[in-house]
Amino acid sequence: MEAPMRLDGKDQLRFITCGSVDDGKSTLIGRLLHDSSSIRDDELKALARDSLKYGTTGEEIDFALVVDGLEAERQQAITIDVAYRYFSTGRRSFMVADTPGHEQYTRNMATAASNAQLAVILIDASKGVLVQTKRHSLICSLLGVRHVVLAVNKMDLVGYGKESFDRAVADYRAFASALGFLSIAAIPISARYGDNVTGRSEATGWYKGPCLLHHLESINAQPNTADQPFRFAVQWVNRPSRAFRGYAGAVVSGSIEVGGEIVVARSGRSSRVEKIVTYDGELARAEPGSAVTITLADDIDVGRGDVLADPLNQPEVSDQFAAYVIWMDQQAMAVGRPYAFRIGAQSIASGHIRATRHKIDINTGAQIEAHALSFNEIGLCDIALATPACVDSYKKNRHTGSFIIIDRYTNRTVGAGMIALELRRIGGIGRPPLPLGKSERSALKQQRACIIWLTGEHGKAAIGNLVEQKLFELAHHTMLLEAGNVGIAVGETNRKEDVWRIGQIAKLMVDAGLIVICALPCPTSTSRDHVRALVSAAEFIEVFVDDQNGGCVQHDNCEMHAKAGLPELLKVADASSEPPLRHLEAAGHGPHRLAEIVLGYLVEKGIITR
Repeated sequence: MEAPMRLDGKDQLRFITCGSVDDGKSTLIGRLLHDSSSIRDDELKALARDSLKYGTTGEEIDFALVVDGLEAERQQAITIDVAYRYFSTGRRSFMVADTPGHEQYTRNMATAASNAQLAVILIDASKGVLVQTKRHSLICSLLGVRHVVLAVNKMDLVGYGKESFDRAVADYRAFASALGFLSIAAIPISARYGDNVTGRSEATGWYKGPCLLHHLESINAQPNTADQPFRFAVQWVNRPSRAFRGYAGAVVSGSIEVGGEIVVARSGRSSRVEKIVTYDGELARAEPGSAVTITLADDIDVGRGDVLADPLNQPEVSDQFAAYVIWMDQQAMAVGRPYAFRIGAQSIASGHIRATRHKIDINTGAQIEAHALSFNEIGLCDIALATPACVDSYKKNRHTGSFIIIDRYTNRTVGAGMIALELRRIGGIGRPPLPLGKSERSALKQQRACIIWLTGEHGKAAIGNLVEQKLFELAHHTMLLEAGNVGIAVGETNRKEDVWRIGQIAKLMVDAGLIVICALPCPTSTSRDHVRALVSAAEFIEVFVDDQNGGCVQHDNCEMHAKAGLPELLKVADASSEPPLRHLEAAGHGPHRLAEIVLGYLVEKGIITR
């Protein structure tokens, strides 16, 4: 829940510690709790006793044991599960989650990060930035953590040298510059000896910033959930008697007051709030984080999983979306296999991953083409649900923008996702059908709308330009999409994204009744099938330009691909619609003749008339 809890009237900061194995995360939390007087006397006695049995610090107290409570954790001196601890100072209360650093427990770390407002990312000063440091930082970014404390730990091992600190900070900032963090505060610390943890250390006289605890007390990391659109997640229908019917749940964002208008997002039915009921009595207004029961003025259908929303700012209702997915299961993702999905209180019994558009290279942040995700991998996936759900983008609302993926046979949580509406079309948000449709628009132009996709060897742009020119001379309505006017990205990792994006643009133009000419490489049969599926079978015409000798290349207006050294699509025999047009032999023909062949095919198929 986004709203801060309050202990003793103080606002609460929720933060996590993360980083690679043995960077000192558990020790840091133990030191924070100890030096802020948040450990009881009996706990201190037990800690001293356990340090002798399990500790790794000799005769000294091993502060890591404060949060490493599992027997396996103590025996191996590692963190496995997420440990939550609460503590308070004179200025603020805190909820801290100690997360495991081992790669195999990344899913536990992601669970903790989903509720955090700030991340303390530890780096061993003697080792620098490691792969798991980068993985945890990327997960924090995807999960909406916008404030980071870079705690360069174990400064005692490098003699508290400024050079080691500066090098670690520079390396991390170079990596994290693209992750979208609002603030990165770098602090040199020694969790074992307490340097710069709860007070400034004389050992780092060159450091002029605050200690860790002072920074945590003063930073403003609270999300503005009160300013977000109203969302109320219905958990259950509260009906103790025939005289009362209420809807119990939580205000996850925005606020609502008695008399306020609401809409049931899934059904579109609207009503007015009659009462806001709690255990302690009725309220006039409910703020973010409030667990309340709402009664409505009208008897409308509302059930568990429904989302009550602001009528003027509703969530999307959709069965398709794109999302960043963290795959958490040892068994790799199975594209097309049925999974169960949980979005807040909404349970969707069946859905599937339609495709993986790319995975993210943890070291470089680059997008790598992938068919599916394996254990601990992160990527952008297309999701399809059997029934529509109420969703927002994760950036807009964490509650309605996040979900988990459940194996329907083992009931294991195998993945977690963050919805990215701005990156992908939502199937359920298209405008309602209008009397004026594609057929009417095409008839007005005296043509049939279609996509002509020129792919293959050199000369695509030259032929595409000539086809458009000749169609224009015949008074037909066209649009040419090629590298020069759609701004395609340079690089193999982006090619799949380019095809998807341009296919969506072409579909909209087909809906407007245009003949769309795409003179672009289309790397795989999967990519071509994806575009082909956007329109009817008769509306997608694939032309393979076979210009092995480059006879048409000098006519191309766009030399982007040649300059970038990008390989063109190899000859691919796939399930294209028409064999005569699948292969356009350029040998012995100039681009004008090849363009005429294309026009002749359009006439033959009734796309145009002459």
